[in-house]
Amino acid sequence: MCVFDIDMSSEQMDLEGLSEQLNEIRNAILKVELEYGEVISSVHPNYQYNALNFLRYLRLRTFDLREIQWSLSALGLSSLSHSERHVLANIENILYLLNAQLGKEFRGKYEFGKHPVNFIESANRLNENTQRLFGKHIGQMGVMVTLPTQATDIEYVRMLVRSGMNIARINCSHDDSEVWEQMVENLRQVGVEESRLCSIYFDLAGPKIRTDELYRVKKGKWEKEKSLKLESGDLIFLMKEKNKSILREVEIKKQKIVTCTLPAIIDDAKIQQSIWFDDGKIGGVIEDKWPDVLQVRITKSAPTGSKLKPEKGINLPETHLNLPSLTDEDIHNLDFIAEHADIVGFSFVRRVEDVAMLQEELANRGRHDLGIVLKIENQEAFSNLPGLILQGMKSESLGIMTARGDLAVELGAERLSEVQEQIMWLCEAALIPNIWATQVLESLAKTGTSSRAEITDAAMSVRTECVMLNKGPYIDLALKTLTDILSRMEKHQHKKQATLRKLNVAEDFIESLPVAGAI
Repeated sequence: MCVFDIDMSSEQMDLEGLSEQLNEIRNAILKVELEYGEVISSVHPNYQYNALNFLRYLRLRTFDLREIQWSLSALGLSSLSHSERHVLANIENILYLLNAQLGKEFRGKYEFGKHPVNFIESANRLNENTQRLFGKHIGQMGVMVTLPTQATDIEYVRMLVRSGMNIARINCSHDDSEVWEQMVENLRQVGVEESRLCSIYFDLAGPKIRTDELYRVKKGKWEKEKSLKLESGDLIFLMKEKNKSILREVEIKKQKIVTCTLPAIIDDAKIQQSIWFDDGKIGGVIEDKWPDVLQVRITKSAPTGSKLKPEKGINLPETHLNLPSLTDEDIHNLDFIAEHADIVGFSFVRRVEDVAMLQEELANRGRHDLGIVLKIENQEAFSNLPGLILQGMKSESLGIMTARGDLAVELGAERLSEVQEQIMWLCEAALIPNIWATQVLESLAKTGTSSRAEITDAAMSVRTECVMLNKGPYIDLALKTLTDILSRMEKHQHKKQATLRKLNVAEDFIESLPVAGAI
């Protein structure tokens, strides 16, 4: 249903008014180029073309374009909805055609069809930037797989490569450098033997905010538990460490205690802020706070209760956490990563300063050329995304990962579809690759059976440059299914645009008609 009250008759359409509105937008875009000229010149030469278009796009999206786009579509003109990669060219081309309809001449910054940042060249630049980051071997799409410890077995790695993996993800949250080194050796050897190159992506762990030990207090005795069953309305205490003296003043017969791996978050949290556990399966509100403990009222769980276990993630989406994005462990691991990786993934990135710090650490190790992927997994990172991208453009290679699992917890599942679209738009405007990550074909990889929703989700990923699968016993089946889906969808879709391949269902119907027009 259309939300705009617009009379779309060609006789009444105000072409003059439409032209004036577009001119206003064009002038604002040209102004931003002058205002941010220093920013554009500060990025790496690989990205100056990108930065120019990116800033133009950011300025464009400060306008509400819905009615203008609707009017342009009604005229059959190129609308603004696919202008991410070539903002100024698209607007000036529309103005040229509008003015021709009005019998006027339009003079843009460039001649009609002569814009350097145009539809075709921008697509080439996006492809170049993608291959510089992921490698020229990836073809149309990067298919990334998280390696389990089992990847120390060369035959397991061979199976992944043969099934379609062309980027291997090593998660620094697990295993150690000895295991990672064996994985790298296997990947290099299999690449040579199978004549199938595979880029190596190391994911920095970042600060690990997780549950640690669980206790139940009964009549003053602390009993360590393997899990705690939590239901809506329950009360738990999140503590920096096991400390019996803290709870003496709280008169509750059966107290449920959870300690955490990063006690500093308790200092940062505030009363009435939300808190989530285990990828958002359990939710609560901070009701009270003492120097070393938070009192949390559970507000969300499964209808019959949810089990909370150790080593499960904790999210505080409304809390400003004074934690370093690069931990001491990350900085230590960068020595190994700089020696072995093709790409480094930056977890928990939030601010421009975080990106600058990683760039400095890589430069200190002589790896200013190492590709960087910024993982967008929290509210702060999403809010700062334009600045993160522009800072990232000071590196030679850059990409963005949409960590949809963490984002769903941080922003709310209802907002995820909207946010992942916005991230895709910004990446396309910046002409940098976007990675579609988290739970892609998850049940297929883990159980061997997929849902229809999973297949649809995997099909939607073709609008990005790379898809990430997590490990599972049926990962080979998930890989083969994904590559089949992508090979089909690539014929119909490029980024947001349908390619309009001939439809066999339409051709079969037309050819089946005995007489033209008869049914």
